[in-house]
Amino acid sequence: MREIAFIKQNKEKWMRFENAIKEKNISEPEELSKLYLHLINDLAYTQTYYKKSKLVVYLNHLAILAFQKIYKSKKESKHTFLTFFLIDVPLLLYKYKKYIAYSFIIFGISVAIGVLSAIYDDRFVRLILSDGYVNTTLENIKNGNPTAIYGSGTNWGSFIGITFNNLYVGLKAFVFGITGGIGTGYVLLNNGIMLGAFQYFFAEQDVLLKSIKGIWIHGAMEIFAIVIEGAAGLIVGASILFPKSYSRLVSFKQGMRDALKIMIATFPFTIAAGFLEGFVSRYGNSMPTFLAFFIIAVTLFLISYYFLIFPKKVIKQITQTSS
Repeated sequence: MREIAFIKQNKEKWMRFENAIKEKNISEPEELSKLYLHLINDLAYTQTYYKKSKLVVYLNHLAILAFQKIYKSKKESKHTFLTFFLIDVPLLLYKYKKYIAYSFIIFGISVAIGVLSAIYDDRFVRLILSDGYVNTTLENIKNGNPTAIYGSGTNWGSFIGITFNNLYVGLKAFVFGITGGIGTGYVLLNNGIMLGAFQYFFAEQDVLLKSIKGIWIHGAMEIFAIVIEGAAGLIVGASILFPKSYSRLVSFKQGMRDALKIMIATFPFTIAAGFLEGFVSRYGNSMPTFLAFFIIAVTLFLISYYFLIFPKKVIKQITQTSS
């Protein structure tokens, strides 16, 4: 079917749907749910046959607004906090899933650059990690505790200091999105190269396993959160560079608002990573290997489930509820 004919055939239905969304009080939620199901089908059809059309943007925008309204109309105000983390954020994560993928790709390439640079340049690790860190760690390796440097200081002091530092890195990745995403890319590049050089350094010293036990107990959540925060920065950058059918200002406001919500959703994981680093990671080398890897697996599963898998489940659940 030609696009013009498709629009003519469904225009009235979409206008009815748009008016229903704008209503402050939904008097007929069943009707809205029925229209929503039709809209999802129309959106899928449009994405298949009219990929480059502005109609895709329009229908996708309606679907997002409807999704939020249908669900929120069923929730009481006391559930606002839970709704934010269990509905609002997962919805946005699904909407912006390609930017999350971009962030992982940029970070992954950066890690590879760090590893390759360390392999082919003996001075690179010292350039990235500093002579002081490398010399101290080499001494710790001789003493049988490669990650002893992370056990310095008090538990609470480490927890607080590390958490604030991680929050700072994440906020920087987010805020630098106003550079069109270039600044965010730099933050991801810098941290990825550092991680690559860092892990190669331990591998070169034949203590990779010990380094994993002492670092990735908290690192799984910490690194994953930084990548998600990088995705938030890319969303801001894209809202400026690619406003689509909106004005650049309107697009920026929407992108900033959505990205900020995603950014806030990383905070509990960043705080949890700081807690693990302050209270658990310092004992990583002395605990049984299976226990260390169990903790790593659990923390990685929790954060990857929330940001990558759970959004799809929410979309499926709401679609089924609306049918």
